[in-house]
Amino acid sequence: MGKYKATIGLEIHAELKTKTKMFCNSKNDADETRPNVNICPVCMAHPGTLPVINKQAVKSVLKVGLALDGQLADFTEFDRKNYFYPDIPKGYQISQYKYPLVSGGELAGVKITRVHLEEDTAKSTHDTVGHSLVDFNRAGVPLMELVTEPVIENAQQASRFAKELQLLLRYLGVGDANMEKGEMRIEANISVSDTEEFGTKVEVKNLNSFKVVEKAIDYEIKRQIKEIEDGGKIIQETRGWDESKQETFSQRAKEGSADYRYFPDPDLPKLKLSEIPEFSKENLNKEIPELPWEKRERYKKDFGIKDEDIETYIIDKLYGDFFEEVVKELSENKDLIKLASNYITSDIVGLKKTSSIEGFDGIEKNNFSDLIKMAGAGEISSRGAKDILKILFNEGGNTKEIAEKNNLIQKNDEGELKEIISKIISENEKVVQDYKNGNENVIGFLIGQAMKEMRGSGNPVVLRKLLEEQLK
Repeated sequence: MGKYKATIGLEIHAELKTKTKMFCNSKNDADETRPNVNICPVCMAHPGTLPVINKQAVKSVLKVGLALDGQLADFTEFDRKNYFYPDIPKGYQISQYKYPLVSGGELAGVKITRVHLEEDTAKSTHDTVGHSLVDFNRAGVPLMELVTEPVIENAQQASRFAKELQLLLRYLGVGDANMEKGEMRIEANISVSDTEEFGTKVEVKNLNSFKVVEKAIDYEIKRQIKEIEDGGKIIQETRGWDESKQETFSQRAKEGSADYRYFPDPDLPKLKLSEIPEFSKENLNKEIPELPWEKRERYKKDFGIKDEDIETYIIDKLYGDFFEEVVKELSENKDLIKLASNYITSDIVGLKKTSSIEGFDGIEKNNFSDLIKMAGAGEISSRGAKDILKILFNEGGNTKEIAEKNNLIQKNDEGELKEIISKIISENEKVVQDYKNGNENVIGFLIGQAMKEMRGSGNPVVLRKLLEEQLK
C-alpha cells in the first residue's frame, strides 16, 4: 500500500439461539425450510399488537459483554429505527441507539465500541426474471449487533476477529453463527488515507464467509487507492460484493443516523438491569464457561502441544472433548499427551475426512489411550499404531487384541533379534562392507531387511542398537 494506511471497522450481526423471537412467541428456527410458517400478528405488524421483550435474548448479549470485558448497562431501552423496505413489515426496526446493552470491551486485540440487541429482518429472494419473494420466518428473530472501533488495519486481522467472535458465541451457547445460513453477517467500514486523518468511509455489506471478508476488504482498499491516485474522490456509500466478478459494487448512498429518525419505542418498557437479579455479574459469571483464549493458554501451559493442534481442539468441540478425555486416561503424562495429540490431529482427522461415520465410532477413549501407551512404550511401531487405529475407527474392538491378532506387537527379545540380525548380515555382505567403509546410512537398509524378515514385528530401535554392536 506504500504511503496509504487502511482503517477498518466491523459491524457484525449474529442471530441469537432462543426458543422464540425477540418480541413475540413465534418459533425461532434457523433450520425451517417452509416459508412463512413461524409468524404471528406481532412479527407481521398487525394493527393493535404489542411487543414483549425476550428475556433470554437480553441475557445472551449481557453474557457476551461480560466475556468481552465490556461495560454492562444499568439503564437501557429499545428504539425505533425508521426506514422502509419490503423485509421490514412495521416500516421500522426495533433496535437500540443511545443506550446499548454493552459498551466497550475487547476481543482478539480489537477494541469494541458497543454491543446491542435488535430484531432481524425478513429474508428476500430475487429471481432472474425480476420477481422478489419475502419469507418472514426470520423477521423478528433476536439479533445481536457488535460494532468495533476503527482500529483494524488489514483484511487478515478483520477475518481473525470475526472467527474469534464466532467461537465466542458458540462457547457461550448463545448462537451458532453459521455464516452459510446467514446466522452471522459481516459488514466492513473501510477507508484509506495518506495522512493521519481518516479517509472517507465506505461500507461493504453482507459478507457471508471469512474468505469473502478478506477478499472484499483487500479489493476495496486497492479500489480506493486507485481512485485517489487517478485524481478521483471517494464517495461515502454502501457497496456489495459480487462473487462472480470478485469485486465490490455500488448499492446506494450511505445513510446517517439522522436518516433513521431514532426515538424510544413507546410500546416497550425501559429496563433497569440492576433490578433483575439474574442479570447481575455474579449470576451471569456462573454461566460463563472456559473461553477460547483461556483454553488456548491452558493447553499450551499444561500440555505443551503444538499451536495447530490447539486450534483443532478449540475450533471443533468433537476433537476437543475427545482430547480432554484422553488426557485424563493418560494421567497427564506430557510425553504421551503430545503423542496422543499427534495421532488425533493427523490420523483421526484424516480418517474422519474420508468417512461418513459420525463421531469416532469404534475409537473409545480407553482403547485409544491403550494404543498411545503401547506406542510410547515401544510395544508397537508407529506404522502398527496407524494400522490399529484404522481398524478401531472402522470396526471397533480392543487395542491389544487387534495388535496380537495382526502380529503388530513389536519383539524386543534381544536373543531372538540377534539371530535375525546374524542372518541379515550374512545375506548382505556388500552392504555390511559399505557400512564398515564409513557409509553409515546403509544401516537403515539393514534394519528394513530385518523388519521385513520379522513381518514388521521387530522393534527398530532395538534392531539398530544390536546391528551397531555387531558391525563394530
